[in-house]
Amino acid sequence: MVLFTLFFTLGIWLLQQQAVLPDFSWAWLLSGISLHYPLSRWRERARVRGTKNGNPIEYRLAIFIRIALVAAFACGLGFYHAAWQAEQRLAVSLQDEWQGRDIEVIGVVSGLPRPGERGLRFSFDVEKTLTPDVQARPLSPTLSRVAGEGAHESLREIPLNVNVPEHIYLSTYFNPRSKPLELHAGERWRLTLRLKQPHGSSNPHGFDFELWALENNVRAVGYVHNAEKLMAGHTQGNNVRLDALADGVFYRIESWREAVRDKFNATLGNAPYAGVLSALAIGDQSSIPQAQWQIFTRTGINHLVSISGLHITMLSGMSFALCYGLWRRSARLTLWLPARKAAAIAALLVATGYALLSGFGIPAQRTVYMVAAVAAALWLNRNFSLAQILSIALLAVLLADPWAVLSPGFWLSFGAVALILYSTAHRIGRAFWLPEEGSGFRHALNDPFIQEQTPQHFLLRGKSLAFLRVLREYATVQWAMSIGLIPLLLGLFQQVSLVSPIANAFAIPLVSLIVVPLALLGAALPTDVPLWLAHIALDWTMIPLQWLNDLPRAVWTQHAPPAWSIVFGMLGVIWILLPSGFPARWLGLLLMLPMFLNAPEAPQPGTVRLIVFDVGQGLSVAAQTRHHALLYDTGPDFSGEADSGNRILIPGLRAMGISTLDGVILSHDDIDHTGGTASILQAMPVNWVSFSQPITQLKSVSVIPVETRRCREGDRWNWDGVQFEILHPGQNNRAKPHDNEQSCVLRISAGNQHILLTGDIGKHSEQRLLRDHADQLAASLLVAPHHGSASSSNIAFVAAVLPDYAVFTAGYRNRFGHPKPEVLQRYADSGAQLLRSDRDGAILVEMNARELTVERYRKTHHRYWTHRPKTD
Repeated sequence: MVLFTLFFTLGIWLLQQQAVLPDFSWAWLLSGISLHYPLSRWRERARVRGTKNGNPIEYRLAIFIRIALVAAFACGLGFYHAAWQAEQRLAVSLQDEWQGRDIEVIGVVSGLPRPGERGLRFSFDVEKTLTPDVQARPLSPTLSRVAGEGAHESLREIPLNVNVPEHIYLSTYFNPRSKPLELHAGERWRLTLRLKQPHGSSNPHGFDFELWALENNVRAVGYVHNAEKLMAGHTQGNNVRLDALADGVFYRIESWREAVRDKFNATLGNAPYAGVLSALAIGDQSSIPQAQWQIFTRTGINHLVSISGLHITMLSGMSFALCYGLWRRSARLTLWLPARKAAAIAALLVATGYALLSGFGIPAQRTVYMVAAVAAALWLNRNFSLAQILSIALLAVLLADPWAVLSPGFWLSFGAVALILYSTAHRIGRAFWLPEEGSGFRHALNDPFIQEQTPQHFLLRGKSLAFLRVLREYATVQWAMSIGLIPLLLGLFQQVSLVSPIANAFAIPLVSLIVVPLALLGAALPTDVPLWLAHIALDWTMIPLQWLNDLPRAVWTQHAPPAWSIVFGMLGVIWILLPSGFPARWLGLLLMLPMFLNAPEAPQPGTVRLIVFDVGQGLSVAAQTRHHALLYDTGPDFSGEADSGNRILIPGLRAMGISTLDGVILSHDDIDHTGGTASILQAMPVNWVSFSQPITQLKSVSVIPVETRRCREGDRWNWDGVQFEILHPGQNNRAKPHDNEQSCVLRISAGNQHILLTGDIGKHSEQRLLRDHADQLAASLLVAPHHGSASSSNIAFVAAVLPDYAVFTAGYRNRFGHPKPEVLQRYADSGAQLLRSDRDGAILVEMNARELTVERYRKTHHRYWTHRPKTD
């Protein structure tokens, strides 16, 4: 069972590394499982012959072949199971022709609406599409020229089969001129939508939105369009609610979840930890402010403020004990059904109910399946080992969701349970002298710990000794979790909380045994008292957590370790956690050292490594030399809590091995260029910040870097043989807020190779550069001005730069239409190779005096689910 599950998981993981889905014609090879049965009988005969003849080689060979066949079959089965699931999901998609067009549908709000600064975000199940299949639309420019102005209307009526995916993800945007939509979970609505295919940014060590959309069966994303428009000869109606609650168990559960959140908000109001209690009760993690998330992450207890398996285990265990204690008191009930079986059902119902209320994430699924396996063992009168129970849960999760193997929560959840089982199960524990009233000692064991004690110590009561034993087991588990999860945490997040053992030691019992039960009681009972008690308990818990968070070395952050070093680190963990008394356990530390010592190789002197991040509609570029690093712009602000700094730039910079920024240049004060500034300055040391005009984002930073300066023409410096120079704005320019023409223009040079970063300059600034720096504009790579807008990149400027590569940073199907077709054509006519962040993802560049090489991250890290936008 365990072997089959491990190789089944391996097969699924291998499928998720593929760029294209496999040919299913090879799946017939899995029929080799039929060899399993004759080999089993051969093994039995070989065992008998080997025993009689004293030659067990044939027996061992049969065992090896059987294990190899089972492993191959399990791996292949997992591989093709995941491929089949992926093919079913990818078969449903929104047609290219319907992207960005008005579509009227009827459907149900299927998920908990999550409010934000700009509107609501929610899942939506489409039940019916009302938009007709034939849609009048403007002819393409080519067809218009052929047909002429008097083209027949039949040429304009193009048949389009509307195929809106069943599951989509929507947003609403607040419009001050109209009343905002008030949508609630479980409601049926008629909505006018504008949709597009799921497309996310593609960056090293960044979040893969397209994978998330595939895993959650979201096959289109978009927004609710509020305006009425004339379409196909009829006027679309307003967005209207049709039913207060649609039929369906899961819709009702989502409605209950929203009711619980509303109760929490109404009761606690502006209490600081109301969002945390919502997250603990219903899994609404979006309610937690970013500042509190930072505390939980730095102290290593972020797993506690989500619906972790620990909470579900605690509640199901408490329900088991309560039901068992009450059931066994009734002889009639016990004769009708054994108390253990009744308690197992109660535990499973509580675990399932809490998991559904919380959104049924991967940790919740794992716990429910493990509880179900234990309940099944009790009902079937079977003994399942702990490894088999974990294997059952693992199989159940992957059968339903083969993409779970790419989720950090999957590895942390199953890895934590595996560590607990490895460090506690099948270990020879200490036994104590337990005195019985009126008699001598009940039990004895030749234990060195006991032998060292004086006779007075043996008078301790049994309950006290049992309590000490529980504390010892708890400390063992905490030690195993603290040391055992280091390889996974470094590989997934490039950081480890150094204070997490202390924080978890007191936070786990307080949150799991006090805060969570009180929060659930507050959700279920008509009184508000449990909610306030839960908030008070959480408030007390946060006091030491805040102190630990304020420690200067609370978190270890570093580069992304190589994959092979993570494997060695896991082996080191297994070695360290061997049973007490095993010799040379300290050698496991040596196996963990490569994770810390194998940093990414820095560029050679005279070489610069550049990454143009894919931040959507915005700009951010990182430049790294041998001993220095620079960040040019910080990308857009996505919402109040999320920006390109904390979502894209910080993980990418850390993975590159950049822990300190020597400088940050903010080209100008536009939110799509400075949105991540506050996150960057709070997350890593920065020596200086340079800008050409006052930056709004700097006002929200509590600690300003040591030095701020104005970027001006003539500023130049040399880092490790690479020359940096500011070409614009001029020395006498006056700083005006939000002025694109004052963008800082940076030239990076290595020998005869040059890179030009131009911000959002327009034609006036380009003319100045042509007048004052015509001999310095030639570049091997140019980040095109203003994302390729029509107000920049005039013909003379393009001719002066004459780049080999022209990079356009723009969001997928952005509302500005960047880059403009005429600008693209202008650079193409100059002989430049066009690179676009919406099509190519992040652009990785390495330049020295001899050559410049370019890598398109979306192309080199392509997976079968990667979106292929048609932007040409």
